[in-house]
Amino acid sequence: MGIFNRIKTIARADINSLLDGLEDPIAMLNEFSREMEQEMAKAQTALSRQIFVENKQAVLVLDTKNILAKRTRQAKLAIEMGEDAIAKLAVQEKLNHEKQLSIYQQQYEAIQGQTQLLKEKLIELQEIYSELQHKKMLLASRANVAQSIKQIQKATGSFQTDNIVRGVARAEERILLIEAEVQAGSQFANPLAQHDAAYRNYVNEEELNREIDKLKSEKESESKAG
Repeated sequence: MGIFNRIKTIARADINSLLDGLEDPIAMLNEFSREMEQEMAKAQTALSRQIFVENKQAVLVLDTKNILAKRTRQAKLAIEMGEDAIAKLAVQEKLNHEKQLSIYQQQYEAIQGQTQLLKEKLIELQEIYSELQHKKMLLASRANVAQSIKQIQKATGSFQTDNIVRGVARAEERILLIEAEVQAGSQFANPLAQHDAAYRNYVNEEELNREIDKLKSEKESESKAG
């Protein structure tokens, strides 16, 4: 039964401790699964043989009981018929079969105990196997996530973040400078054109007086006509 204890210790060990120093923990658990499947097959075969032996012993006990009952009937019948010699022989065989029956029954009980122990161990092994399969599934999921995170960390670790930040700042400064140049250009665009416009809008004193005199003359004419 040493294999059961060994497998039990392996399967119920802390999974985190199994990860220490292992390159491929999933492969290790797969190997444990294969070992347990082999041991379960061996245990199943052993249990089948044990049940066969138990059934044979049960038949032997039953046959011995039948012979014992038969010799008892023969002895009683011989006594009733006054056949003392036959009765004595039947009783002798009866006693011998009683001793044999006692031995067979003890053996049968021992075999039954061994059969029950094998059944319990097989059930325990099946439960441990199921537990290992569940842990293997969870660990596989954890391993996949951990591997993905590791790849992301490896990729992001190669980024030169400081250089990127400084580059963005320089780009922003360059944009601000271009915007300032545009604004300055808008304020001082074509100064000669502005001077010409101001010159065209200029009115001298003589033009102003003539226009006033014109308006006064028009006003007087309107008054006389009225």
